[in-house]
Amino acid sequence: MSTRLTIMPLLPAEGRSGPQLIGRKRLADDRGHFSRLFCAEELAEAGWTGPVAQVNHSVTGRAGTVRGLHLQRPPHAEMKLVSCIRGAVFDVAVDLRPGSPTRFTAVAAELSAENGLAMLVPEGFAHGFQALCDGCELIYLHSAGHSPGSEAGLRHDDPALAIAWPLPVALVSERDAGLPSVAALLAEAT
Repeated sequence: MSTRLTIMPLLPAEGRSGPQLIGRKRLADDRGHFSRLFCAEELAEAGWTGPVAQVNHSVTGRAGTVRGLHLQRPPHAEMKLVSCIRGAVFDVAVDLRPGSPTRFTAVAAELSAENGLAMLVPEGFAHGFQALCDGCELIYLHSAGHSPGSEAGLRHDDPALAIAWPLPVALVSERDAGLPSVAALLAEAT
């Protein structure tokens, strides 16, 4: 068992198959602090099973901006490990797994450079976030590369998800505003 990580299930009934909040041990001294962003052996305890196939960096300039909710469908489904390295975000994962008892359940946590927390988002979960301040920066580790033909997602403002965004929504991309609702997703499946 790792002494460097604290693993907190965000959907306790799902255990390691659901999203996990990851606390990293920081080693601090007069120079600042050090922490590991990724260690395969340690993160396996939280359910990370894949390689790191892609690493993305995003900068969100304006507080209140929402990105998401995004995922990749099989056969290009991916896990994500999301870390905030500057500022703070309200990070959200939504269960979209067919047949899951927690399907369409949203969970959220604040990730910040200060608290050092990360969210592990499993395959089958959509992910999004709201910037809580100007100039937020995130690092995402992905277990699969980007596959445009496998992109999917849900609207951030769908009442069926009941996501309580902490700030008024200031900006959403045209693409994200055009994502389907839960009702449209279900109608599409029938």
